[in-house]
Amino acid sequence: MLRLTLFWAILVIVVLSVIAVMTPRDTLKSVPLSEVIKEANAGQLKKIEVQGNALKITPNDADTPTEKSTKDAASSLQEQGLKTDAKVELVINQPSDTGNILWNLAIIIIPVILIAAFFMFMMRQAQGQNNQALGFGKSKAKLYGEDKTKVMFADIAGNDAAKQDLEEVVDFLKHPKKYESLGAKIPKGVLLVGNPGTGKTMLARAVAGEANVPFFSISGSEFVEMFVGVGASRVRDLFAKAKKNAPAIIFIDEIDAVGRKRGSGMGGGHDEREQTLNQILVEMDGFETGTNVIVLAATNRADVLDPALLRPGRFDRRTNITLPERKDREAILKVHFKNKPADSTVNLDTLAAKTAGSSGADLANIANEAAIIAARRNSKKISNKDLTEAFEKVAIGPERKSRVMSQKDKELTAYHEAGHALVGHVLPDSDPVHKVTIIPRGGTGGVTWFLPPEDTMYTSVYEFKDVLARALGGRIAEKLINGRDGVTTGAGSDLRKATEIARDMVIEQGMGSKLRDQVFHEDNGGMMFDRMTHERPYSDDTAKEIDAEVAQLIKEAATRAEVVLTANMKSLKQLADALLIEETLEEEGVVALLKDAILPKEAMLY
Repeated sequence: MLRLTLFWAILVIVVLSVIAVMTPRDTLKSVPLSEVIKEANAGQLKKIEVQGNALKITPNDADTPTEKSTKDAASSLQEQGLKTDAKVELVINQPSDTGNILWNLAIIIIPVILIAAFFMFMMRQAQGQNNQALGFGKSKAKLYGEDKTKVMFADIAGNDAAKQDLEEVVDFLKHPKKYESLGAKIPKGVLLVGNPGTGKTMLARAVAGEANVPFFSISGSEFVEMFVGVGASRVRDLFAKAKKNAPAIIFIDEIDAVGRKRGSGMGGGHDEREQTLNQILVEMDGFETGTNVIVLAATNRADVLDPALLRPGRFDRRTNITLPERKDREAILKVHFKNKPADSTVNLDTLAAKTAGSSGADLANIANEAAIIAARRNSKKISNKDLTEAFEKVAIGPERKSRVMSQKDKELTAYHEAGHALVGHVLPDSDPVHKVTIIPRGGTGGVTWFLPPEDTMYTSVYEFKDVLARALGGRIAEKLINGRDGVTTGAGSDLRKATEIARDMVIEQGMGSKLRDQVFHEDNGGMMFDRMTHERPYSDDTAKEIDAEVAQLIKEAATRAEVVLTANMKSLKQLADALLIEETLEEEGVVALLKDAILPKEAMLY
């Protein structure tokens, strides 16, 4: 539209310029008619040109007119006093209306052009609105089948089990007759389930790249609109496009946006989300067969999906994409460092060992942060120090060295963090201390960091109880140094975390003493009048028992932490003094300072 407006503006300027050029410029001197008659009768003029009422006068000493005048329209020059024997050439010209005609035409044509341009603009706007209204029910899926750079399985490190499941889908799309000859049917749908950042979307792109078929990608939230029926219309349009391009793949990211259990919403069967889900169910396993369209869907909330969506015939296969193990993390890091210059000090195996529980997206973020840190210090290569700093920045937050702490606050923080480190170091089922610092990081005044020596699948009661004790080590250290009422708000996050762990032990893991081997799973619930509601599947009496169990676990952890710290006050002071001087201690330094720490018999679990 901007181009059209610019075209008409330029056209108007050109027309006005042409008219201006064609209109002659008048530079003649204007004189009274009486003076013209007097000079003509005296023989001082060579020629007088008459055009209508206008006169152009040429003196004897000139070849072109230099003066102009105007005569009376009702009489001739002779009637005005010009003698018939005057020695002057009198030329009568017919009046020219060219300039007036052009000007009059311009006055008529230019407004017409402007009005026409305005109406064309309005018609185009209306046509655009009409097209938008007609396309309201069309699918917004993006087609990735013609990508210049395709993602292949070889580009994705780790997730070997998931790739093996998906390779069968790829092979069916490439060689359908091999399976059909044995009576095998292609899976209608494959559900990719995994934590955020584990590579669900990337694996779906790799399936399309390996199979070399059109790949329609859409988010679950793009189906849902304010108007009922629009989502269902978009589902129909999406599957119609995929069937035309069959064999094809439809990828629905975050399918839980439309695939939640029916009947849980406030709108009942007329809810837009449920209408959309109903249409997906029909399209995936309706009366039409042999469409050769596979639906891939990704979610990290498979527990909330409707059972009809998960049954065989719709999503026949469920592929769990887990967090990467150590060897997978190292492979992922190598992929992200493939195009990053790194010096010989970079040790990706050590970083892979430290990053237990990290997803592929977390590792990519660490690699990117390391490159940013190296660039900030104007280095041409990434060093292992940059990599460690990036890992710590992502895991526990950036250092806030600009924050000024008083000496009293530094001492309190040093004893608090030393309490965490000492309890965790002494207890037998706690992870080793990785780092202790009193430099504020993220939202904390200091950090004591424990890292597991290897990846584990299970956590025992002993490990949980040691985690609780070391979490309370900071608060107990404050109490021992400043007295019972000398505790501060510095342990707020520790207490919240300890309470969450204790409650999870009792409710979700069946690790209580009186409520052992019983699980009381709480439903996530929903929103009601701006409040989160929870469905509690146990009685008030059981709730009291749960609260008592949680309180008992916290009390036991506090007692064990106090026993350990009381027996090792000398080591506690040594570690706190070292933190006040060094501010940050690595694992080797902490172990050296706590070499004389002991585990009291009273702190043991039997």
